[in-house]
Amino acid sequence: MIRAMWTAATGMNAQQLMIDVTANNLANVNTTSFKKSRADFEDLFYATYKEKGSPTAAGGSVPVGVQVGMGTRPVAVQKIFSQGDYTQTNNDLDLAIEGDGFFMVISDDNEVYTRDGSFKIDSDGYIVNSRGDRLQPDFSVPVDTANVAVSKSGEITCMSSGGEVLSTGQIPVYIFTNPAGLNSIGRNGYTSSEASGDPIQGIAGTDNFGTITQGYLEMSNVDAIEEMINMIVGQRAYELNSKAIKTADSMLQVANSIRQ
Repeated sequence: MIRAMWTAATGMNAQQLMIDVTANNLANVNTTSFKKSRADFEDLFYATYKEKGSPTAAGGSVPVGVQVGMGTRPVAVQKIFSQGDYTQTNNDLDLAIEGDGFFMVISDDNEVYTRDGSFKIDSDGYIVNSRGDRLQPDFSVPVDTANVAVSKSGEITCMSSGGEVLSTGQIPVYIFTNPAGLNSIGRNGYTSSEASGDPIQGIAGTDNFGTITQGYLEMSNVDAIEEMINMIVGQRAYELNSKAIKTADSMLQVANSIRQ
């Protein structure tokens, strides 16, 4: 009965984490390019009271044995990099990646990768994100630019009102062997890690690199209905584990009262 209380407590802790992850997903349901997370769990050590296959007095063997589990624990919180829906903005500097890939910006001297393509122009003419981090490689839009065109391959062209080409450049796309291994740093950004592998730079639309679409933004891939269901499941599982603790406590109370 004491074991049952500790086992149920691990279940309550696990469901609390599940609710925490679900709450963060729901909080970012309208965050541009946000990628939802999923909590993964594993069962704990088993107490073995009778080995499977152990011999019996009649000369046979035990077919299944007796093992009692000790509960559960969280083993990972994984980012799911499935593609979100797209919304049309008609803004020249709103860029969406269709398929695999990330943009790269420099933030506090660090390379940060993002799928948030809501770019702007700063006071020096450079293309930056909402925090002022420059898109890499640096690209300056000339003052006389009337139109900025970005092709699906990431070629950027600045043109004057008369159709004259003022400047051109290339926006590369970066992919990772294991994007789920990226470190989430907030602000719609990620940094590479040993688990993700080194970034692989390429041209959009070639090989395994996604294409770039101008005038669109990728939205969050959170499914609000799915997250609501997960929240209900987590809440009910939390309640069931708390009832298991109460049941074990009641059984202990009965055992303690036998002597009285």
